Amino acid sequence: MRGPHNIWRLIRTGATLERTGAMNVVLDAFQAPPSLRIVAKALGWPFKWAGLKGDPSMPPATRALTALGPAYIKFGQILSTRPDVVGDELAVQLRVLQDKLPPFSMEEARETIESELQMPVEAAFAEIGPPVAAASIAQVHRGKLVESGEDVAIKVLRPGIEKAFRKDIDAFYLAARIVEIFSPGSRRLHPTEVIEHFEGVVNGELDFRLESSAAAEFAANTKGDAGFQVPEIKWFLSSRRVMTLGWAQGVPAGDNDALDAAGHDRRALGERVLKLFLQHALRDGYFHADMHQGNLKVAPNGDIIAIDFGIMGRLDAYTRRVYAEILFGFIRKDYRRVAEVHFEAGYVPADRDVDEFARALRAVGEPIFGMDATRISMGRLLTYLFEVTERFGMETRTELILLQRTMVVVEGVARSLNPHINIWEVAQPVVESYITNNIGPKALLGDLAKTVRIVSRFGPRLPQMAEAALIRQTNPKAPTRTRRWTHPLIMMLVGGGLVLLGMVFESLL
Repeated sequence: MRGPHNIWRLIRTGATLERTGAMNVVLDAFQAPPSLRIVAKALGWPFKWAGLKGDPSMPPATRALTALGPAYIKFGQILSTRPDVVGDELAVQLRVLQDKLPPFSMEEARETIESELQMPVEAAFAEIGPPVAAASIAQVHRGKLVESGEDVAIKVLRPGIEKAFRKDIDAFYLAARIVEIFSPGSRRLHPTEVIEHFEGVVNGELDFRLESSAAAEFAANTKGDAGFQVPEIKWFLSSRRVMTLGWAQGVPAGDNDALDAAGHDRRALGERVLKLFLQHALRDGYFHADMHQGNLKVAPNGDIIAIDFGIMGRLDAYTRRVYAEILFGFIRKDYRRVAEVHFEAGYVPADRDVDEFARALRAVGEPIFGMDATRISMGRLLTYLFEVTERFGMETRTELILLQRTMVVVEGVARSLNPHINIWEVAQPVVESYITNNIGPKALLGDLAKTVRIVSRFGPRLPQMAEAALIRQTNPKAPTRTRRWTHPLIMMLVGGGLVLLGMVFESLL
């Protein structure tokens, strides 16, 4: 489907922003320079007639994104948690995208449930109510199980959503390709790879079997986390387009008035959201990657309940250590070490000057270190960060896209709960704990033990492998098979020695 016809979809995007009145709202929110305003108007105004009308009862930005489709809605959801970046007016407009979109009919929902579960609705649910939340991909109904009477949430995929997402993503591919052709400097950001990554995430979110699996893994990882809950998945009533899980009873995390009325400590909640995200990313390498206010509730006992597990992030052990060292360096204001970590990890080309990079990082960290959220302009900070990455030739790391995006979202949620939160003070104990357990002598011993265990599995084959390598080195034409080093006793001694060495390392941990 990726063809020239997608040019029309891009033009219609600008035309829709113009027709709904969202063009000026968006340009003002991002403080767009005059040159960009001229280009945007040139693309949108002549084709205003072709723009989608949307729902006139909605605010301009919400109206435009809702009319354009689910991929645009997803983008708006992210921005809704950043009033410091897009301004209070636009953030309020976009927040409606999280759980207040027009629902599809009960008839369509029941048809999907019966088709997917292959049973009448009444055989599974004693009750099923009207939709309580309607988002870009699915809507949620409150129901009651026939067997136990337990209250559950029934998540049903929107009819035709797969086709709608394909259309949006195809247009994004075209936009990325155009950017790469006409803006060579942007190629270091790998726009096409970014869209490929986004497509993979979206495809996973459109299959509730994968989401159910993600929720189960997340629940297992976090079952010991105080003040945090994950609803239980009802596997026998879940499938590709329907997911059933325990009902999350609580106050939406984005409703500050309701939180205050319920007696919850918003300052403590803001700190806990940030700490939990860091714990999950660093400790587990598996984190909720869509933690906006619409996906968080606060239970009557004060626990934070996470819902919607369609987008999850995963980090390998090495990336987590790099991430922790960078955070720890900022916390200690050791910008030289932060710069060195970037070079060691290959995030910055080796031909760049590490001292210059450290100085640029200091210019990023010093203005925000020790400041509460009300005194930090994330808009200016992000602008400068982009300038730094461009200056030093840093390329986009697709494996870090979800982490970077979620960091922005989570910090925005914490800020909305507690405008005076100091992110460095909150992050410090979590990062220090990870550093202590995962970077240093103890971690080195653990790595060596794992390496020895892996090598020990090849113990019986090591003599032949070593001898073959030596023979090839000294006489490439000589036969590689010989019986001199393949005696069973020698193989037992080598393999057993490696296993014993692994056990010694483990005992030291």
